[in-house]
Amino acid sequence: MGRIVVSQFITVDGVVEDPGGSEHFERGGWAFQYDRGTVGDQFKLDEVMGSEALLLGRTTYEGFAAAWPSRSGEFADKFNTMPKHVVSSTLRDPDWANTTVIAPDDLAAEVGRLREQPGGDVLVNGSVRLVGELEELGLVDEYRLMVFPTLLGAGKQLFGGRGAAGLVLQSATPAGETVILTYTRKAA
Repeated sequence: MGRIVVSQFITVDGVVEDPGGSEHFERGGWAFQYDRGTVGDQFKLDEVMGSEALLLGRTTYEGFAAAWPSRSGEFADKFNTMPKHVVSSTLRDPDWANTTVIAPDDLAAEVGRLREQPGGDVLVNGSVRLVGELEELGLVDEYRLMVFPTLLGAGKQLFGGRGAAGLVLQSATPAGETVILTYTRKAA
């Protein structure tokens, strides 16, 4: 059974917007100001190599599709060849290899189908709106948060406006100047 794993770069105050600086957010690019060290680099590589597919919102998908196909190396090769599922009501003919479009109205059924398939994790990066929808549907199995030591004071928050949900800490790992926190849902 596949698990839906949300993996995010996040600030101490919960902001996930524009960690790389490509989205033109006035406070963007914050992730590059800190060293995640060899532990953080290995974590990200292991995470992708252990995943079977990506599940993305349209905006994150379009950013990734513009950046990754021109890159090479172990991480990029896996990213470029793995199945990608993008949730969108407007995307019709995706260019990035191995991409399937999921209509927003089909989200619960399609993600349920992904979870039923044997294999590794289905990784959700970025895609804040999608993460909120998955959380509301109770479809997130695990959160992996790489916390960067900064306070932005503004920007899209991963959990902003969400209802209450209990989480269980699975691990806390120092990684350079960051900390990787892994949580699962608290049993009801």
